[in-house]
Amino acid sequence: MRRSDRSVIAGARIDFETIANRMMKKTLALMLASLVAQSALAMPLTVPQIQTASTQTTRYDCKDGKSVSVQYTNTRNRQSFAALTVDGRKLLFVNVIAGSGAKYVADQYTWWTKGPQANLYDEMAAKDSPPLLEDCEARKK
Repeated sequence: MRRSDRSVIAGARIDFETIANRMMKKTLALMLASLVAQSALAMPLTVPQIQTASTQTTRYDCKDGKSVSVQYTNTRNRQSFAALTVDGRKLLFVNVIAGSGAKYVADQYTWWTKGPQANLYDEMAAKDSPPLLEDCEARKK
């Protein structure tokens, strides 16, 4: 080993080649772990015990010019779900009892439809706040 490859600091010998190899191995391991995690996030959610009866995707155009795509899923055991993106996060909304229309909740959000109209509410917002998505109308097919 050449003198330039080793240094002496406070009596300890440092082998820069060994340190570089260790760092390279750790970096490669982190990159591999990151790729595995990303591929796991891209996988669809499946619950083998709950079988899908039907799925429908509906696109809505809202008052403020925004649009949202919602995938509705009904299961054989009569549960209903709605998947939509809110603030960049794909969320799975669960159907809950409503006086009229279909009401779905996820986290702090409520997606409420009645016929072809829908609104998205943030339940943590001030009481007089408008919906996040207002007067959304389902596109005609």
